[in-house]
Amino acid sequence: MRKGDYYMPNLVIEPQRKINLNRYSRLRLDYLKKHKKAEYTILFMENKLTEHLEEIQETATKRVEEIIKSLNKQSNLTEEMKNTDQIYWVGIMNNFKNQAEEIILKELIYV
Repeated sequence: MRKGDYYMPNLVIEPQRKINLNRYSRLRLDYLKKHKKAEYTILFMENKLTEHLEEIQETATKRVEEIIKSLNKQSNLTEEMKNTDQIYWVGIMNNFKNQAEEIILKELIYV
């Protein structure tokens, strides 16, 4: 396209699909925007950003569940404890979830 004496490129970006982002995909998107600008731009321009975020979202959610299950198997928590000492049980399960999320952040989000 010509404007005056100059030829201007006619760049058109296809619209991105809308997805509901969960915590992990929003963290990944924020990390890409702030620390991996080139990778973010490439994914955006190739129309692969939403696909990438969906993959991160799905993988992170599955991995957190797997890690929590494995930590639960390694511990001495039982269903009986859940009924007798609920506060202790909830505290331990929250601890497992925090550990799993810390692992996920290092493995998938901030790389």
